[in-house]
Amino acid sequence: MINKGKYRHAKSGKLYQVLGVGKDSETLKDVVVYEPLYESKVRFWVRPVEMWEEEVEIGGEKKKRFEKIPDT
Repeated sequence: MINKGKYRHAKSGKLYQVLGVGKDSETLKDVVVYEPLYESKVRFWVRPVEMWEEEVEIGGEKKKRFEKIPDT
């Protein structure tokens, strides 16, 4: 389950706010709805849940694509 909150993208280091999980209108697959917490021309992004939860390799090390930042 993907919770609302702030996440850091593993490759770019940029921060995003997850607004929730929705459905793709064509496939009915779950997608994560999120917004950048930096200046961007794009207001919202969506990404399939399975892609959100994937591990990526960075410098020979496997990491989650998005890391949840603990609430303070």
